[in-house]
Amino acid sequence: MNDKIIGILGGMGPEATAECYMKIIRATHAKKDQEHFRVIIDSNAKIPDRTEAISGRGENPVPEMVHAAKNLEKLEVDVACIPCMTAHYFIEEVQKEVSFPLLNAFLELKKYISDYYPSVSKVGVLATTGTLETGLFEKYLDHLDVIYPTPMTQNDKVMRAIYGENGIKSGNTDGEPLHLLKEASQELLDNGAELIISGCTEIGLVLRPYHLPTPLLDPMEVVANVVVKESVYQKS
Repeated sequence: MNDKIIGILGGMGPEATAECYMKIIRATHAKKDQEHFRVIIDSNAKIPDRTEAISGRGENPVPEMVHAAKNLEKLEVDVACIPCMTAHYFIEEVQKEVSFPLLNAFLELKKYISDYYPSVSKVGVLATTGTLETGLFEKYLDHLDVIYPTPMTQNDKVMRAIYGENGIKSGNTDGEPLHLLKEASQELLDNGAELIISGCTEIGLVLRPYHLPTPLLDPMEVVANVVVKESVYQKS
């Protein structure tokens, strides 16, 4: 049991990477240390900013992502995840370069919503502007009506909560970021969202399910549970 090796292609950002590892630990049913999975983490914080790259203003992150993935491959991981939703824009390019499967958080999220919230028709998404511009949520959640904050709210509240001087990327996981994200969430709820998706791994560090009156789904929570569930059998 639990003999498979799980990889985390991280560093985007470092705290979200650490939280992903914690989610895997919490999702594992273990009574002692030896019953946990071996987890290999490459927290490569030198991977260029994904939002900047998608907008055409920054360096392509794929070479550094592939470099990190190759490191995981050398250490013989059986499966890996990427704790950065925006980085999934490049997942197919990275997957081509390695032999182990990279779990796609968007596909796992789609399945989770279909399984556990089949009656939901409209979802609200909080994510970086870069992720929204990719159209990834519309691509994968094509059976749902996906709504986003207004441009003003996206810039002044969501992006400020993540990238602002007192934002999550600066290590602030309370206070102003939480206040801004709750306000952005309320706008989505007022516009008919039946559940909210924490579409950026940093958001999940601040906004918790008990902060909202409707379900809040963290895709990396979903992925952590899937990677553990799929790894409980011994390697063949």
